[in-house]
Amino acid sequence: MHELGIANSILESVREEMQKHAGARLHAIGLRLGEWSGVEPESLRFCFGVLARETCAAGAELKIEMGSLQWRCRSCHNEFIPAEGESRCPDCGASYCRLVSGQQLEIAYLDLEEP
Repeated sequence: MHELGIANSILESVREEMQKHAGARLHAIGLRLGEWSGVEPESLRFCFGVLARETCAAGAELKIEMGSLQWRCRSCHNEFIPAEGESRCPDCGASYCRLVSGQQLEIAYLDLEEP
């Protein structure tokens, strides 16, 4: 379950940021997960909840925004969301396409209440 390691990394990043906001209360952590990130959102929420107990992130909601796959055609430079099972460019039909989005795992924001 690699979600435990990911949850721990998120918590460490949150702790570092919370040190810059003494006395602030953390309400939520916004995450962006790509469709191909390999992360199971519910497992990540569970692991984070367990690790966050008795920390600055205790009780904070983990809000997860799922991002879709996006490809860029190397021939015509069109960016597109592929149809299921398809990776060819819908504009020119080229198969020389590159993944540009869909593997991300990033903290997008922290919802804080400053004292």
